[in-house]
Amino acid sequence: MPRQRVCIVAMVLIMAIGFAKQLSAAFDAHGGPVKSVAISKDGTRALTASFDYSIILWDLAQEAMLVELEGHDAAVNAVTFLRGDQQALSASDDGTLALWALNDGRRLLQLEGHEGKVVAVAVAPDGRTAASAGWDRTLRLWNLETGSLLHVLPWRDNMNAVRFSTEGETVIAGASDGDIAIWRVDDGNRLLAINAHDFAVTGVDHDEASGLIATSSTDETVRLWNLETLGNEASSKPAATLYGHVGPVLAVDLSRDGELVASGGVDGTVRVWRRGDGDRLKVFARHRGPVWSVAFAPDGETLLSGGADGLVLTYDLGDPGDGSAPLSDVDSHGAQPADDVAREMSRGEKLFKTCSACHTLTPDDGHRAGPTLHGLFGRTAGSHPDYNYSDSLLKSDLVWSEETIDELFAIGPDHLLPGTKMPLQRMPSRQDRADLIAFLKKATRP
Repeated sequence: MPRQRVCIVAMVLIMAIGFAKQLSAAFDAHGGPVKSVAISKDGTRALTASFDYSIILWDLAQEAMLVELEGHDAAVNAVTFLRGDQQALSASDDGTLALWALNDGRRLLQLEGHEGKVVAVAVAPDGRTAASAGWDRTLRLWNLETGSLLHVLPWRDNMNAVRFSTEGETVIAGASDGDIAIWRVDDGNRLLAINAHDFAVTGVDHDEASGLIATSSTDETVRLWNLETLGNEASSKPAATLYGHVGPVLAVDLSRDGELVASGGVDGTVRVWRRGDGDRLKVFARHRGPVWSVAFAPDGETLLSGGADGLVLTYDLGDPGDGSAPLSDVDSHGAQPADDVAREMSRGEKLFKTCSACHTLTPDDGHRAGPTLHGLFGRTAGSHPDYNYSDSLLKSDLVWSEETIDELFAIGPDHLLPGTKMPLQRMPSRQDRADLIAFLKKATRP
């Protein structure tokens, strides 16, 4: 082969390898789903929190692990930078929050008080106040200087998401009943509450420049809200509803200038919209399984995502060769997109969409945060192989049937199986429970 041709082939191979590296997982060290991703204000470092009980601090440019933070006794659901990006605050299934020094990985403070999982955390701009959202149906405000509890803000359902407004005077939270609510930080008084989604709110973000609140939900949508015009509960309408995900949307983030909206979902895709036109700018299908977290870098051109596959992936939104797929290719895989449904789903199937964030229905789909439900009826709780059950399920002799599943959602997993890792979800409507059970009997049949 002529030398010139050899050089050309070599150059092509090097370019191809470089492109493949760009699209591969930049960060692969966690042993379980990555539930949260946060990026430092200068865009040089990232924090990732995982189902494997750990938190990792990364150097983004070097794609290298700097520090691993260990100390929680259960899955870590959320993490954020604070105090000049020199410290981190995390929230865990063990019901605690932890404050960490990032220079050496020491745990500086542990905050206790929640009576269930803590699934989201946020820190006020001044770094002195934190907010935590728990599955004990409370939002809690903390003084990070003293470790003391400032306010307990009760709600009628589990809290899933929380953000401070940019000025830090109010805190915004999303709940499992589909509501979002805003409280004043200094005295804990609630300013307003609206029903934002048909099903659970899974993520919340706020952008002061545009005045927007972004919410994600298990109802398959992302919605944008104008904070200034939210008004009373009866008249509040979203500024925009963004469709495209197939199944629950698990995470949402706004770029710093408020121009871009990113989301991750159970369908394994990361989607990016440009605010104002409602059109999907980019769609990425690179994760194997649900996408639990997304985060913009300060420049708005770089995005990170964390998935159930344990990977943290990077995206260069300004690069035409970024690996995004044509919408027709992504949206034709599996079920049809939410804005173009070709068949009418049963009520039970719609209700199951909330469950699909953690459970699949076929043996080939494997496990997510919970085990597959294939062959559920007649199975003893905690008996599926290759799943790390809580002790309460391993010791249980409960057998799944129409009656026990009905009881599970009537009184809640925390009452039927105390100590379970299952989400503390209740379904008060007897008819809803019957519809869900009818769907499960058909869909999980071996």
